[in-house]
Order: sequence, then C-alpha cells, then structure tokens
Amino acid sequence: MTNWLEHSVQIEVNAPIDLVWSLWSDLEQMPQWMKWIDSVHILADDPDLSRWRLASGGFEFSWLSRIVKLEKNQIIQWESVDGLPNRGAVRFYDRHSNNSIVRLTVAYAIPGIIGKLMDNLFLGQVVESTLKADLERFKNYIETKKSKLS
Repeated sequence: MTNWLEHSVQIEVNAPIDLVWSLWSDLEQMPQWMKWIDSVHILADDPDLSRWRLASGGFEFSWLSRIVKLEKNQIIQWESVDGLPNRGAVRFYDRHSNNSIVRLTVAYAIPGIIGKLMDNLFLGQVVESTLKADLERFKNYIETKKSKLS
C-alpha cells in the first residue's frame, strides 16, 4: 500500500514574471536553490523528459520526470514516469508591480512500510519546511540576479 503526501508553499518575489519564469523554467539550474536536488538533466532526445537526483542525509533517489503541462509565465506541471513516484506543479502569478508569486505544490508516494517506520506528520513537516526554505533561496537567487541585470 502506498500513501501520497502533498505540500504547497508559496512566496512573493521582487522580480517581474518574465525573469521569474526564465530562471525557474531552466530546470537544470534547480540545484542552485533546491537543497535536496543534487542534479537535473534534460534528455537530449525529448526536452519534456528530465532525469532528477535527490540526495539528503544519506538517502539518494532518482527519477525520470515528464512535463505534462507547460504554459509560459503560468505553470509547469510534471509527473514522474519511473523511479521515485512524485508529481506536482509550480504556478506563477504576475502581481503587475514588478512582483511575482511562485506557488509550488509537490506530491510524493510513501511506501506503506516506510510510512509505518516514519511518522507521516513528521516527514511532512520536514519536507514542507525544506520547500519553504527552497523558495526563500529562490527569492534571494532571483533578486541577486535582478540586481546584477540592473
């Protein structure tokens, strides 16, 4: 039996939607602000597929992910097609005042045996706090990039 856990976090960044989109949609740059993501590689023969590697505290997982919905400046939605079962979306909202909101939703499957070994609530709190910190790092990353472009 598998349980799915889902988390949503968001942040407002002081940057225009075009810049926010261009940095986030360059998936191979994700390890610069996502703590647990060790690497992302877009497959040369299919740009909708990417190989992800997560590493944290002695754990290492990888998966192949497919972009299932992509609308510029609005949404990137994905689902894994092998490896660690996960899915989610990042949504972008233009605040029209040179600010943007980034909302990240991530869902992942926890095999029943692991769920019994770890309290899902505890695991969820760790993941959610990490995702919030990742968005803070993204905010700092983009605002630093923006100041260098000015």
